[in-house]
Amino acid sequence: MKPALLALGVLLPLLSACGAANQRLVQNDEYGDWRNGRARNRPLGSNAGLVVFGVDKDREAREAAANGGGSGLSVNAYLWRATLDTLSFMPLASADPFGGTIITEWYTPASANNERFRAQAYVLGRQLRSDGVRVQVFRQTLDRGQWVDSTVSAATNSDLEDKVLARARELRSQSASR
Repeated sequence: MKPALLALGVLLPLLSACGAANQRLVQNDEYGDWRNGRARNRPLGSNAGLVVFGVDKDREAREAAANGGGSGLSVNAYLWRATLDTLSFMPLASADPFGGTIITEWYTPASANNERFRAQAYVLGRQLRSDGVRVQVFRQTLDRGQWVDSTVSAATNSDLEDKVLARARELRSQSASR
């Protein structure tokens, strides 16, 4: 007999033994009541499992309740809304509420046709904190028909961050007074 057929002849009976009719269930008290899927002395409910890869649904629910409810955002809702409001004069390229990233398109002010601006904002957490948002502004100037990168003062980024924080505080106080 050829080796391939011999191996197949040995494997077929082994594989057929794995069918549903040949399964045995351990009915040992050590494993609890196997028909109900419960082990003895094991807690039930959402606390019954292990935390895998840092996903703890109970902790997420507690944080959502502490941060203004389950908005579905992975970042602070007040900072997110305030950032969108503050940068609303620029056309929006993309917004990712789960990653906390807002990117605008290039914007040319009406008073300056030879320069344009673009902003990237990052909402960094679920808490309303002064270091919870970062804004970076990019500037280009028109030089002989080509857009050339130009420097932006750090004060510009800082001023925009301050405006976002002021708007976030305003939004929070408005929601608290309702």
